[in-house]
Amino acid sequence: MIQVKSFVCNPFQENTYLLYDETGQCVIIDPGMYTGAEQNTVTQFISENKLSPTLLLNTHCHIDHVLGNKFVFDSYGLLPQFHEGELPVITSVPAYSAGMGIQYDVSPLPVSFLGETGTISFGNSSLEIIFAPGHSPAHICFYSAEDSILIGGDVLFYRSIGRTDLPGGNHNQLLRSIRENIFALPDSCKVYPGHGPETTIGFEKQFNPFLN
Repeated sequence: MIQVKSFVCNPFQENTYLLYDETGQCVIIDPGMYTGAEQNTVTQFISENKLSPTLLLNTHCHIDHVLGNKFVFDSYGLLPQFHEGELPVITSVPAYSAGMGIQYDVSPLPVSFLGETGTISFGNSSLEIIFAPGHSPAHICFYSAEDSILIGGDVLFYRSIGRTDLPGGNHNQLLRSIRENIFALPDSCKVYPGHGPETTIGFEKQFNPFLN
């Protein structure tokens, strides 16, 4: 069974996630750690729970979701994995961060990329890739059918959706991704978004003002 631990990080209040199971293997998703205190909080949790980080995944590559990629690589030797369509996004982060006055340690790049579909395994667990572009050009989400959880990045939020005014964003495409790919999941599926509180597919189908 997958356990989910979240950490709120950086000036954008981004949710960084650790997923782990009974084997102790863990996956780090969207590391947004910015300050030394944020870095210490995550590494301390990993150490105290005797976890072994085995994968670094990015749902997409906006600055707030990759600020900790270099730190994770330096700490655990993990290269990030994301969809190749996010390369233009991550390569634009240094200029974007400089313009915002944010210190950015440049992320290493993958040696292999994730596809629009597929399965990622760690420990006794697996995550299914769901392609959901619109907030960014090649955004992906990670779904566990067995545990009925979705690590959703910046696609679907509690009573909201991802912004589409950044380069590569497309509002109609985002709505289509949610309706066709995300809302196909069970109503009981718990959504862990990139910002803000958790929600469920069923709740958002009923109460999300952007989708009704």
